[in-house]
Amino acid sequence: MANDIFERLKKDHDQHRALLADLFAAEGKPEQRQRLFERFKIEVTAHAAAEEETLYATMLAREELRHDAVHSVAEHKEIGDLLKEIAEADVRADDWRASFQKLADRYIHHIDEEEQDMFPAAAEGLSDDKVRELRARFEQRKPAEIERALEGADEGDERD
Repeated sequence: MANDIFERLKKDHDQHRALLADLFAAEGKPEQRQRLFERFKIEVTAHAAAEEETLYATMLAREELRHDAVHSVAEHKEIGDLLKEIAEADVRADDWRASFQKLADRYIHHIDEEEQDMFPAAAEGLSDDKVRELRARFEQRKPAEIERALEGADEGDERD
């Protein structure tokens, strides 16, 4: 369905996949790698927050969709923790690439699972009007979340 939340989230996922490829291609270019990582971190952090506030919040309110939403929120927390850990490391360090590979593998698993399993299940449980409304809310929410990520608003949050 055109203009729905799932199409919009997949567009972000495709951008994230491209950023990951660019990051791996920046081998031996620490300044470029650092800039790309910062961009990836901000983009993924903002995407996750806006996704949680729109699609996941709606799914949490629906018993038949709640399990998928809880699972995905937990994965967002895990990915956020990895992002923070890698952000604190030196991109020139020998173990940086291995840590980043772990993050990339985890993130790709997460978005593949969303696209293949969670989105189709949610699409069945939500009306066409609702998925269009969620896209509009996501489009409205994401710029504010990018600002929060740029300001580091959630970096001091130590909640589990």
